[in-house]
Amino acid sequence: MKKNIDLSLYLVTDRKLSKGRSLEYIIEQAVKGGVTMVQLREKDCSTRKFYELAVKVKNILKDKNIPLIINDRLDIALAVEADGLHIGQSDMPYEIARQILGADAIIGLSVENLEQAIEANKFEDLDYIGLSPIFSTPTKTDINTQLGLQGIRDIAKISKHKMVGIGGINLTNAKDIINAGAHGISVVSAICSADDPYLATKKLKKQVVTPLNNKNK
Repeated sequence: MKKNIDLSLYLVTDRKLSKGRSLEYIIEQAVKGGVTMVQLREKDCSTRKFYELAVKVKNILKDKNIPLIINDRLDIALAVEADGLHIGQSDMPYEIARQILGADAIIGLSVENLEQAIEANKFEDLDYIGLSPIFSTPTKTDINTQLGLQGIRDIAKISKHKMVGIGGINLTNAKDIINAGAHGISVVSAICSADDPYLATKKLKKQVVTPLNNKNK
């Protein structure tokens, strides 16, 4: 049975931004600090290495009720029996990914503009959309136009799905993302590059929990 997903603080990994520290260390500290989802994102490693990393991450998250999401690679998601998959607009078509992974898998889809958000509404069983990028960021070099806070507001008016923002999000703007209509924030460098990933995660969590609680009252 599919887990009830909590998008409030979604970590996307990047070993290049982790200041030489292991992926396991970053994730363990983030878990202690309160992340609610972890996406393993590997653009530049072999299939074998990606698989081995995914197994390690799965072991860290085991029994913690924190879903492991694999970025792009459906084969890796299947191989390690991950909780789900995150795909972009140029990756495996959503319908095919859902057909292969089944009804219980968590599947998220990146959305870069209002038109793509409208298109995503056709997918009734899509679990969430990732609004990308909210602000310009070095980790999203393939996308030129930032959505900004107004972009979140516009998509929130029409989207049937839960939304998580990604791109240039940190302590100074995390609360604004939620107040604009997102159900959570997705961060990379704000945790991976932090001197103290545990403390950084804890502070970020505090920034999103209050506005989320206020919206749910």
